[in-house]
Amino acid sequence: MITKRIIPCLDVRDGRVVKGVNFEGLKDVNSPVELGRYYSDCGADELVFYDITASFEGRRLFTDILTEVASQIFIPLTVGGGINTVEDFDRVLKCGADKVSVNSGAIKNPGLIDEAARKYGNQCVVLSVDAKRVDDSFHVFLNGGRVDTGMDALNWIKEGVERGAGEVVLNSIDTDGVKKGFDIEMLKAVNEIVQVPVIASGGAGSISDFVDLFHEIPDISAGLAASIFHFGEVKIGDLKKTLKEEGIPVRL
Repeated sequence: MITKRIIPCLDVRDGRVVKGVNFEGLKDVNSPVELGRYYSDCGADELVFYDITASFEGRRLFTDILTEVASQIFIPLTVGGGINTVEDFDRVLKCGADKVSVNSGAIKNPGLIDEAARKYGNQCVVLSVDAKRVDDSFHVFLNGGRVDTGMDALNWIKEGVERGAGEVVLNSIDTDGVKKGFDIEMLKAVNEIVQVPVIASGGAGSISDFVDLFHEIPDISAGLAASIFHFGEVKIGDLKKTLKEEGIPVRL
């Protein structure tokens, strides 16, 4: 079985890390540079940096802060927010990112995935999807969960991978920040239709939620979380120790 990754997520607004519930009520947490350095030192496998209002505000991602974060960490860094062109990929990669996450920009221009994958390789392109239940299906949402596109999330993810996305981050808006566990149903549905790594996001509230995730979906690649790591509710070292005791392969 492939080693499972534990990934903290920095949601950045106005140069500060913030966190909310169901994408609302954002509260200030800390400096992204300080948090990034902390996670790099304490055993995180990767780090995700999202400029969460770049797309909504129609601007480019904060590259100065990103460059500083990248210079302080020694683990792979995925960056997203306001990525609309191949030039945006280039700019972010030159700041020190290892992978680039696309969301709104790919929905508006699906060909961006093909173009970026051809230029930088599939492993560099991460398709990030914010999904929520609407009636009996999962819909794709835009602008931090503000806009229902009406698109079927499963169909969009399948298309994105076929176009060249080498990884999928699935964030369930239904469970985001609620801390009652990952959205196993939604994650299973996605994991069954793609052959690339899937990262679970949204809902982690305890160590047992990660144990349940990896036991329920043995093929899932990684678990991503924010507030439980930011506020010290779960220590990454303790989490990995428990996972190993549960027979789940992790890098200690």
